[in-house]
Amino acid sequence: KRMLKLYMSGLPRWDRKTSRNVNQFVANSSVVKKRIRQCYGREADVIFPPINTSRFRRSDTIGDYYLIVSRLVSYKRIELAVEAFNRCGLPLYIVGEGPDAARLKGMARPNVQFLGRLGDDEVTRLMAQCRAFIFPGEEDFGMTPLEANAAGRPVVAYKAGGALDTIVPKLNGVFFARQEADDLLAAVEEAERHPWDPERIVAHARHFDERGFMERFA
Repeated sequence: KRMLKLYMSGLPRWDRKTSRNVNQFVANSSVVKKRIRQCYGREADVIFPPINTSRFRRSDTIGDYYLIVSRLVSYKRIELAVEAFNRCGLPLYIVGEGPDAARLKGMARPNVQFLGRLGDDEVTRLMAQCRAFIFPGEEDFGMTPLEANAAGRPVVAYKAGGALDTIVPKLNGVFFARQEADDLLAAVEEAERHPWDPERIVAHARHFDERGFMERFA
């Protein structure tokens, strides 16, 4: 423990010193760009991670369920969605596995279904037919909302992190400002009222496609 404390006490100084040798910083979102500026006093170019938009297709059939595709870990804030959908009774499908699975299943009502790990084809189908994709956590970027967009479906996202770069309100999704069940439910209701244009949603997602990533990185 003593050696670890000594190491950690020198780590910030070493980190700042070696950062001066970096030729160029690249960030995967605007919030990470801001962190680099705060930590190192350096500017960074933002290059968004690539989305394989060609994997996804729109569906003429839309189901009655909302969807989450995520690793089931605490920082993803899946419990917020479970609490919200427990209250409203709407169907919520959760795809993924992780250490939080047992806790989340224990608090969920029957309208919240845990589907475990699924293959790409099944996930693609679920994204294309969901009413909206739910993104309750904060990520540095967050790729799954754009994947849902590539399938023509809107996103209900927490207004923080990488979602600020990818979600345009009323174009491809809606935000909720606080990580509270009431705020999430209000955003779901707003998404239900809005007349979404799947073609515009897909077009937005294509701005983040692999080809654009390669061009910007080059």
